[in-house]
Amino acid sequence: MNRKLASIRQCTELRPIPGADAIQTAVVDGWTCVVKINEFSPGQKGVYFEIDSFLPVDDARFEFLRRSSLRKMGDTQGFRLRTIRLRGQLSQGLFMPLSVFPEVDPAEPVGTDLTERLRVAKYEPPIPADLSGKVIGPFPGFIPKTDEERVQNLVEEFATWQGLSFIVTEKLDGTSFTAYQRDGKFGVCSRNWELSPEDPNSYWKVAEETQLEQKLQRRNLAIQGEMIGEGIQKNLYKLRGQHLFVFHVFDIDRHRYFSFAETEAFCQENDLKVVPLVNPDFHLPPKIEDLLTLAEGPSLLNPQAIREGLVLRTADRKVSFKAISNAFLEEED
Repeated sequence: MNRKLASIRQCTELRPIPGADAIQTAVVDGWTCVVKINEFSPGQKGVYFEIDSFLPVDDARFEFLRRSSLRKMGDTQGFRLRTIRLRGQLSQGLFMPLSVFPEVDPAEPVGTDLTERLRVAKYEPPIPADLSGKVIGPFPGFIPKTDEERVQNLVEEFATWQGLSFIVTEKLDGTSFTAYQRDGKFGVCSRNWELSPEDPNSYWKVAEETQLEQKLQRRNLAIQGEMIGEGIQKNLYKLRGQHLFVFHVFDIDRHRYFSFAETEAFCQENDLKVVPLVNPDFHLPPKIEDLLTLAEGPSLLNPQAIREGLVLRTADRKVSFKAISNAFLEEED
C-alpha cells in the first residue's frame, strides 16, 4: 500500500499561538500544523501534505518553501516536509486551502488521495553503498510488506480501540529486512527489492552472520525485522557492526503471522534477537496526544538515545499501528 502523502482533509480545530498575531495552529485529524490566521475555519476542507512529502520544485505554489525545505533526492530537487517548531508550536506537514488547487474539485470527499495528481513523492534519504546491493527482482508477492499506519491518521479508529489490549514494542531506527525460505529457495530483501548474494551488501552479510538460511530450512517461512547499526541511519544506538531485530515471522504456506509469543519462542530457539518489548498488556489512553507523549523516551537498546517510537499490535494482529516520537522527528535532518 502506497502512503497517502497528499489528500483532502478537514480542519477540526483552530488553536491560538501565544504571542502570535499572524499564525495559528490547525488540527487536522491527529496532526497539528501551523497556518495563517483567517486561512481556515473549523470544519473547512483543505489539502494536507504529510511529513516526508517531497514536493515538486517547479510548482510555484510551493515556492515559499525554498529557503527552509529545498533538498535533493538523487538528482532531483524538491521541497521536503518535516517536523518543525514555529513560535514554539509543533508543526507537521503542510495544510493549504482547496482554492489554491484548481485541479481539485471542492466537492471531492475528505480522504481523496491527491499524491499522484499533485506529483508528490516520498522523500528517501541517500542509501549508503553497503545497503544498496544488486537487485534481482521486486519484493516477493507472497510475503506481506511491513508498513504500519501512523496513529495521527487513525482518529476515528482510535476511539473504537479503547479497551483493547495491545502488545507494545519499540520502533527501531534502521532499515527494513526480510529473509525467506520457500520450496528450497532462500532469499534476502530490502523494503522494496530482492537482493543478489553475489554483490556484497549488509543485508546478505547479516543473513549469513545469523545463519538464517540454515535456520529456515525446515519450513517455508519469512523473517522480517529491522536491521540497525553502523552505516544505517544515524546509528542512534552506537552499535558496532549491523544487527537484526525480528518483529515478524510469517508462515508462507498458511499465510499467517506467528503471534508475538510464537515469534519470541522461535527467535529464542534459533538464537535471534527480537525487537524490545515495552509493554505486553497496554491499553490506549483517551487521546492520541497522550499516546504520542508516551512514545517519547529513551531507547531500551541504549538509554542515551531517544527512541524512534512505538509499534502497537493486538495479540491477534487484527489491529496494528505506530506512534512516532515527535522528539525523534524534530531531530531528523
